[in-house]
Amino acid sequence: MMDNPRIVLSAFADEAANHKTAVEQFSALSALGLRYYSPRFIDVEANGEIKHVVDLKAAELKRLARLHDEFGMQVDSIGSRIGKVKLLDVDDGTHNRFVPFAKYLKTEIAATIRVARALNGRLIRGFSFYHPRDDDPWQHVSQAVDQIGQIADLCAEAGLVYGVEVEANLIGQNGQLLAALARKVNRPNVVLIFDGGNLAHQGYSPLEVVEEYRAMRPYLGWMHVKDYQATTKKRPGEAVDENADWNFVPANIGDSGHEYVLRDLRSHLKKIERKMKRLGAPGVFVEMEPHVKGGGQFGGFSGPDGMGVALRGLLSVLDYVEIDYNLRDFDDIRRLRGF
Repeated sequence: MMDNPRIVLSAFADEAANHKTAVEQFSALSALGLRYYSPRFIDVEANGEIKHVVDLKAAELKRLARLHDEFGMQVDSIGSRIGKVKLLDVDDGTHNRFVPFAKYLKTEIAATIRVARALNGRLIRGFSFYHPRDDDPWQHVSQAVDQIGQIADLCAEAGLVYGVEVEANLIGQNGQLLAALARKVNRPNVVLIFDGGNLAHQGYSPLEVVEEYRAMRPYLGWMHVKDYQATTKKRPGEAVDENADWNFVPANIGDSGHEYVLRDLRSHLKKIERKMKRLGAPGVFVEMEPHVKGGGQFGGFSGPDGMGVALRGLLSVLDYVEIDYNLRDFDDIRRLRGF
């Protein structure tokens, strides 16, 4: 219906490609009708060398930009790994890296901003740092706020938005903690990214996932969509093995409460859309990151078939709650042909 609010669909393109080549990724997503994508791991030259997008050289970025034109694709957010390092140089039994923060700003943050500008992306997906494994994350909110604020300021200088994703084992592992971080950081270019699967994976029930979403909602910028079906009972707040027990499923059959979340989002969508348009985005992105064939700490995989199944599952929920979306049509084909 014409009066329904509208989201902008996107996806992590590497999830759709068996070999991670750029051509595979864009072929799969464009065939599904998507115009936007989030780059993460990619083999630009199809030579078997898969790199994180932040590690691409200038020539590879130019090649990628040419492929955008060929396939009619645009970047919405950089699928960065910012904030997936230790907050403190403490041996807590994990394999997570620690990088001194001043060095981190000059290396990882600067490189991510460089890539975002080269690919005309306005959004950067990031995280909120690993606290020592056995500590209460609330103990470390102040330091995380300081570091996220410095990242946000560098992003603002480049006209970019920093989105902080909810995820297990990090300081921002739930909606309450992320809301506290966003409130204390208090930068207009810092928003939150909801991911129901990342909460259900920690043991949150569907109703608890909805409550965590509501805590994030005042600061929400965009959403990731994956879903999860629990096979073992977990207690929220306990550490999660990020490379095991990945029982992720399409959004219409899991435990993440997507119907309730999206129904609530519907009534707030236009307000969030106005905020994101002021920040330079075309609307509120809903990015698919389904992990239906597996995942790990820094990414996941669905395959072209799994991405198609995940998209149809998501669209069924969006249709049910009456949120509109755009998929490619014949006008897009005509524009690509130069008509």
